[in-house]
Amino acid sequence: MRSFIRLCALAAAISAPVVLAAQDLAIKNATIITITRGDISNGTIVVRNGKITAVGGADVAIPAGVKTIDGTGKFVMPGIIDAHSHAALENGINEGSESVTPEVQVQLRNDDPVIYRALAGGVTAALLLHGSANTIGGQARIIKMRWGQPADSMYFKGAFRIVKFALGENVTQASSTTPVDEKRFPMSRMGVEFTVRYWFQKAKEYDQEWNEYRAAVKTSPNTIMPRRDLRLEALCDILHGDLKVHSHSYRADEILMLIRVAEENGFKVHTFQHVLEGYKVADEIAKHGAMASTFADMWGYKVEAWDATSYNMALMSQRGIVVSVNSDSDERIRRLYQEAGVGVRYGNMPVNEALKMVTLNPAKQIGVDKMVGSLEPGKDGDIAIFSAHPFAPDAMVEYTIIDGKVYFDRNQASTLRKIAGDSKGPGGTR
Repeated sequence: MRSFIRLCALAAAISAPVVLAAQDLAIKNATIITITRGDISNGTIVVRNGKITAVGGADVAIPAGVKTIDGTGKFVMPGIIDAHSHAALENGINEGSESVTPEVQVQLRNDDPVIYRALAGGVTAALLLHGSANTIGGQARIIKMRWGQPADSMYFKGAFRIVKFALGENVTQASSTTPVDEKRFPMSRMGVEFTVRYWFQKAKEYDQEWNEYRAAVKTSPNTIMPRRDLRLEALCDILHGDLKVHSHSYRADEILMLIRVAEENGFKVHTFQHVLEGYKVADEIAKHGAMASTFADMWGYKVEAWDATSYNMALMSQRGIVVSVNSDSDERIRRLYQEAGVGVRYGNMPVNEALKMVTLNPAKQIGVDKMVGSLEPGKDGDIAIFSAHPFAPDAMVEYTIIDGKVYFDRNQASTLRKIAGDSKGPGGTR
């Protein structure tokens, strides 16, 4: 562990000055997986001032003086996006006393080694959510993996504001050994539904009170302003569509419950997270207009996860849902490209449709698809370069690039690993 910490410190101290200087970059002679426009053999991609300016064949001109990576034999794809992570968050990401806390926001630890490990797996951005103990929890952070930079500079500008809801056993504390008379409400699935209804009724009343005040103050300047309530303000932002709901979910009946409650109260569930039984109610999810972010192949670790299946992602995609595959893990975040490949094995998804589940689709779910998620002119230069096709068993990430800057270089990582005396550092992950 000490060797790994030394490695991370060296990575920040040694590589950061070089990284910051490289905003223009070109890659040539590579197979380029654009995601939206097919694959380009012997392709070239040019990034200027952090933005992609050209993607095409060998005839694309590379401006003089631009640092160039020879991609011969390599595969280039958009930077991977994790649509559900708890990486690099401050301790205490579950609130144990309040079940409704949309007014708070998770905080980033910009020096967490998991950021560098994620870069070693080609991840360039992630949605950082708190835990799932709260019916209506706090607001998330969306970051770019700018390792070694201040926390404020890692936040993804232009992304959605996102709040996390949760359903099921985590919220009801089903596995808790705390005596019943000491547990927090709600302790049942019915109680979770009641909690959502109760607070949105309060939010609608609060919204009406403020609307009446704004109308009255135009003619009566001395009208008394209502008392501000930050919790209800956040819930009003949900009602107005300014704060997007991502909900932890497992069982089909609870997914339908939240869809029903949302529609009755005038808001939309933007994305169902985990959504392990989504295949059972895929038509209803699609009709509601929600997206889905699921596991590749995890089930049976608790009762409500028993009916999950590796076919879930393919079945939901076939019904018209925008599906992503997420990590929910500091370990799986390093190999999300392999997780996406499960959709090819279980469901016969086309290769690039499967790769969409870790690139363009999660970008849509967090509101950044106009900036990242595919390799197109005008988008951010967020790129992962692989030694082989990402679904090949021996594929390794060789470079991870954000805004045209190299944040992970496997050659440099190997050197740093030797300096640190650590043979199992992030440079050795796949």
